[in-house]
Amino acid sequence: MTPDPHISAQQQRENPEPHEQTQPVPWPLIMLVALLFAFGIAYISLSDIGSPAAWGDGRQAAELSGSKGQGAAKADGAAVFASLCVACHQANGQGLPGVFPPLAGSEWVTGKDSTVSAIVLHGVTGRLSVKGSTYNGAMPAFGAQLSDEQMAAVLTYVRSQWGNQAAAVSAETVAQARVAHKERTAPFDGNKDLPSHD
Repeated sequence: MTPDPHISAQQQRENPEPHEQTQPVPWPLIMLVALLFAFGIAYISLSDIGSPAAWGDGRQAAELSGSKGQGAAKADGAAVFASLCVACHQANGQGLPGVFPPLAGSEWVTGKDSTVSAIVLHGVTGRLSVKGSTYNGAMPAFGAQLSDEQMAAVLTYVRSQWGNQAAAVSAETVAQARVAHKERTAPFDGNKDLPSHD
């Protein structure tokens, strides 16, 4: 048989191209996937969304919201910190050098409770000195997001962690700071705009 002149010697050495059979996926595997899919739909549709809190971390919604009322639990400052603050200030309170200031040993954190309340209420932009270093970033305002109880809880938490030994912050102090700065519509402009922390 004369070789096709259009096929090179290199092409003649090649193996034929692989191709799929008419049923490339085994039927038992298809059935298993279908059964798992059906089980997942049934499991989700029959699940009880009111599962007891003991199945999770044991906290009720009232513990995180700090809502008032008979039997309402106090807000969890550690939980608020973990959900809103830890990304910037880190779990160890050291922040990120040159970017986000530390809370551990910060004169703003351990200073006047009214000043630190105002900072969390309205946020800060611009140059801010913390422990001898200057930071030029932005901290968001949490006044519209957190209740007085939640803010007091998270401030009390950071003022007692990582070696900080400052007094607890009360919800009343936060409420007074809201009133004192109610006309403010923008974040504090760093050191030059913030009330004294002494």
